[in-house]
Amino acid sequence: MGYELVGIEFHSSEHHGVVRIFIDHDNGITVDDCAKVSRQISAVIDVEDPIEMAFDLEVSSPGINRPLFKFSDFEKFSGLQAKIKLGVALNGRKNFSGVLKGVDENQLVIIDVDNEIYELPYQDIAKANLVKQV
Repeated sequence: MGYELVGIEFHSSEHHGVVRIFIDHDNGITVDDCAKVSRQISAVIDVEDPIEMAFDLEVSSPGINRPLFKFSDFEKFSGLQAKIKLGVALNGRKNFSGVLKGVDENQLVIIDVDNEIYELPYQDIAKANLVKQV
C-alpha cells in the first residue's frame, strides 16, 4: 500500500481495548488513507482474531507530537524537540525534555536538556515523542 508503519500502541481496561496504529507516507496522510488502512487491517484482524477482548481500532498519522518508536526515529529526528520517559530511572530521573542529538553505536539516545547532554539507553525508553515548537 506504500505506507510506513510508524508504530502501534495498545491500551486496555478490564473489558475493552484500543489498538492505535500510526502510519506515514512521503506525501503525508489523509483521512482517506487512514480509512483504507483501517479496512485492510480490520479484514486481517477479523480472520486472525489476535485480541481476546472487545477493542476499537484507530488508524492515524503520527501528528505534530509524533511518537518515537524505533531506534532509527531518534536519529531521523535529530535536532528536534522531544520528550522521553524512561521505564527505569537514570541518576534518579525518568523524564527528559530537550533537543535530540542522535544516537550512538551502543544503542544510546543522546538528548540535550538545557545544555546538559544525556545518553539514554534505548531499551529503557518507555515512551517518547516529538514536541511541537512554539
